Amino acid sequence: MAYQIQPYTFERAREVGLEVRPSTRKGKKLDVFVGSLDPRHAGQYIDSIGAIGYKDYPTFYATEGPAVAKEHQRRYKMRHTGNTLGELLALWLLW
Repeated sequence: MAYQIQPYTFERAREVGLEVRPSTRKGKKLDVFVGSLDPRHAGQYIDSIGAIGYKDYPTFYATEGPAVAKEHQRRYKMRHTGNTLGELLALWLLW
């Protein structure tokens, strides 16, 4: 079953001028592209993020509620520093 992109992720992507689509890479949730805010590069592929086997903030929020989602978000942010572009994109779009 393919990952269902949540409105939270679409909104976060729009805020920074990115576009997200279901990933074409096996085991990944999202493919991230340059959005329409930069017409010179619109549609250019950036990275694939999010492992299919793991939940993310919007998934926890929908299935277990806001308190549980916030705690998972806090712990995720402690473990992941955003040192790489993929980590930074995942922090912004999925958490």
